[in-house]
Amino acid sequence: MHPSRMRNWVLAGLAFIVLASNVAQADVKLPNVFGDHMVLQRNQKNKVWGMAAAGEAVTVTLDKQSLTATAGADGAWHVMLEPLPAGGPHVLAVKGKNEVKFEDVLVGEVWVCSGQSNMQWSVNASTNADLERLAAKNPNLRMINFPQVGKQEPVWTHDRKWMVCTPENVGGFSAVGYFFGRQLQETLDVPVGMINNAWGGSACEAWINRDILAADEKYKPMMERTAANEAAFAALSAKQDPTPEEKKQLQGLGGFMGGNSRPGNIYNGVLKSHLGYGIKGAIWYQGESNAGRAYQYRDLFPLMIKSWRDEWAQGDFPFYWVQLADFRGEKAEPAESDWAELREAQTMTMTKLPNTGEAVIIDIGEGKDIHPQNKLEVGKRLARWALAKDYGVQVAYHSPQYKSMEAAGDKLVLTFDFINNGWRPFDVPEPRGFTVAGEDKVFHNATAKILPDGKIEVSSPKVAKPVAARYGWADNPVVNLFDATGLPLTPFRTDDFPGVTINNK
Repeated sequence: MHPSRMRNWVLAGLAFIVLASNVAQADVKLPNVFGDHMVLQRNQKNKVWGMAAAGEAVTVTLDKQSLTATAGADGAWHVMLEPLPAGGPHVLAVKGKNEVKFEDVLVGEVWVCSGQSNMQWSVNASTNADLERLAAKNPNLRMINFPQVGKQEPVWTHDRKWMVCTPENVGGFSAVGYFFGRQLQETLDVPVGMINNAWGGSACEAWINRDILAADEKYKPMMERTAANEAAFAALSAKQDPTPEEKKQLQGLGGFMGGNSRPGNIYNGVLKSHLGYGIKGAIWYQGESNAGRAYQYRDLFPLMIKSWRDEWAQGDFPFYWVQLADFRGEKAEPAESDWAELREAQTMTMTKLPNTGEAVIIDIGEGKDIHPQNKLEVGKRLARWALAKDYGVQVAYHSPQYKSMEAAGDKLVLTFDFINNGWRPFDVPEPRGFTVAGEDKVFHNATAKILPDGKIEVSSPKVAKPVAARYGWADNPVVNLFDATGLPLTPFRTDDFPGVTINNK
């Protein structure tokens, strides 16, 4: 070929590439939380956002609504859809230089299901999975599963899509999210969408904007550890010929850098891609990875919830969590427990923030397995909170909870709130799981008696003058006290003796 003709071909090819690049940059794009089969939150304004060419006019239409926005210098644009009632299907169309259409869009109730592996745990791995799959024919229940990406820079979008509940795909749904959503859908008779972003093994700090943690003196040790790991990774990565031991260390640090415990990693890598999408609230099952720092969790967990609410810009939306289940071996005698302290930190959060609630599952864990398979009951106990608090349904929702204590000689008399229709000890008539201690702070197994007024009297022949009582204070306590609805008594202690995790930062 003649050189001049070759040059013309090359120039034409380059021009085509540049043109294609410009067209691609001009294309209207939305993050993957917007897609076919999605569910929009009813009865509130919903944010729709995306990218386009700078200065490009973008029109969003849904039903009878048509809204226009202009992309900023960075290409970002957004509109706020006016509230819609439950229903559908609708088509959401977004048009600039190109047009994007999302089909089969429903309007109903949208919840985030988040946390670590017990929230990630699938229907396929849960009790009666075969029967659950057979019955999962519910086109008004949808879920989107986000991938596990750990980053220090915000990820704008992922490739996951909304799924309609069918026998073929329900097995991959979060089991807790599915059973929670199903209960809501069947009770309220409206579409329900669940945004599942759970990541097994994740630490609470990974879900929080790193700048918030860095600005708080309480988390200085954590952030110093983080900085040390980052520096070590950078130093080892720069080595030309690392030793086998250094290679092993580098591999471990690499897991931290892109993993689920580095502060801010999941906030950026997962949450930011859909933070701001219209939701009703969130359900959460996490804490196992933070049990060794349970006292810290007293502040860290409320901080996470508040930071989500602040950035989501939907006010103090409902946030309900699962208290840690019973786990590890049973012990015949009282002992200290980091899991008990983490449960306590979770319970404390209800007094620190509004619109929060705790589903107690101290009765359905498995000592040999950190992942109890009975996720149906977990989802139902969370659904009780939402139905009662957010939808006006008259159902019991709050587990019985310790209120106050008074001394009566060699006994303590305990008073409780939220006892639904009286006590119902399971299996045997006597309440089990109580311990008492005297001034020496040594706890002993106690005998408990339910009094006619619903108070509970506890004592031990080994403690002449008890000053403190505990219930369910163990990794895997033997407990049996429920109210008549079947909600278990929340584990508690009346004392504030220093715990085993008090100094862990």
